[in-house]
Parts: sequence; structure tokens; C-alpha cells
Amino acid sequence: MNSVNKKEIEKFSKIAEEWWDPNGKFKPLHNFNPIRIKYIKENILKHFKLKNSMKPLKSINILDIGCGGGLLSEPMKRLGANVTGIDASQKNIEIAKFHSKKNKLKINYFCKSPENLKIKKKFDVVLNMEIVEHVENVNFFINASSKLLKTNGIMFIATLNKTLKSYVFAIIGAEYVMKWLPIGTHDWEKFISPKDLIEISKKNKLILNKLDGMKYNLINDKWSVSSDTSVNYITKFIKI
Repeated sequence: MNSVNKKEIEKFSKIAEEWWDPNGKFKPLHNFNPIRIKYIKENILKHFKLKNSMKPLKSINILDIGCGGGLLSEPMKRLGANVTGIDASQKNIEIAKFHSKKNKLKINYFCKSPENLKIKKKFDVVLNMEIVEHVENVNFFINASSKLLKTNGIMFIATLNKTLKSYVFAIIGAEYVMKWLPIGTHDWEKFISPKDLIEISKKNKLILNKLDGMKYNLINDKWSVSSDTSVNYITKFIKI
């Protein structure tokens, strides 16, 4: 078995050149980035009892799965973490390597899926952000990801709920009406409810610690943490 969905990889490889264009096809992720960086940072500091400083994550080893062009890997590195980014698209990894080198950031990038990453060390934190809705088999993917995480480590999973509201907002609204995303970016059948994600994670030694919604405000063009998990949500799991 493997977690790679070739159609999904091809889809994102075709637009890989636009990863770092804040007004390009990844504009929604650029808008989304500040709130998820803040959320990840604050939860890591609290969990590992770290002090907030110029480089607060300097003792933390992070694996960014489905890293794309490095939109999350680079901010994590700037916060001091040791970062490894993996993606099944060679094109994405090339873009990520080029951009990090240009910005003099030492990040380890590999064209791998989690089940194919053969390294001895395990990570303090695993990021699975906006990736589970694009993989071939969620259970297999979470299982492979969990094996790369230390006991008492954190796994963050951000994805889309499988609701009528998510279909209206994330597909009809974002892809067809607002044209924020290329048509076909998301497949509603691949969306997953928090309940199902929690059950799958539990089977793979991951216990839910935190569940929050992520809400977009059209008026001020900003994202915020919310109690509403009906469209976008983010979870924090602890490895037991």
C-alpha cells in the first residue's frame, strides 16, 4: 500500500511555480498561513513548556508532511526549529529547495511520502496540514505519519469537514464563485469529519488533545480560530 494519490500529485505539480506568489493560485494558503503558524507555535510552546523568545522552537524537530513549496516549513525554521519537509511531488520539492536556499534557510527537503521516509530519528512534531483530503488512504497515511512521531510528540492535522456547508463554501464558493482555487482542487468525497479522523488517529496511537475550527471573515479577508468546525478545522493529537 501507499498513501500517494497520483492524480492529486499531478494536479499540484502543474501549479508548483505559483507556491510563493501571494496573489497566485495559492493565495488562500498565504492568507491562511498567519493563523496556522500562530496556532502551531502557541501549542508547541505550551506542550513542551518552552519560553517565548526570538527563536522559541530551537530545540524542536519538526516534520512537515505534504510541505508543498515550503509555506509552513520556512516560518517554522525562522522560529528556530530543525525542519524536515517531505512531499510526493518532485516539482514541489524543487521549488521548496530553491526558495529556502535563496533565503539562506537550512531545511531538509525530500521527495517522499511518510511511508517511504527511512530515517532513524523520530520527530517532536509532525505537521499534516491540508493534506489528508488529498491522500489515497487516510488510515494508512496517518499510520505511517504516526510511526515518525516520538511518544508524547504532537501531530497537527488541519483539513475540511465533510458537511453540506463545506461543499458550499470550500468547493462551490472557493472554486466556482470566488475563483480562489482552481476548479477541481478539492473532492468533497475525500473530506473527513472530526469524528472519523479522531477514530482513525486513535487506532494509530494518537489521542485528541485539541480541536478547533478555522473561520474566514470575508469582510476583513482574515482567518481566525473558532468553535465552528463545520468547514475548516484543526486538531492537535498526542502520541501515546
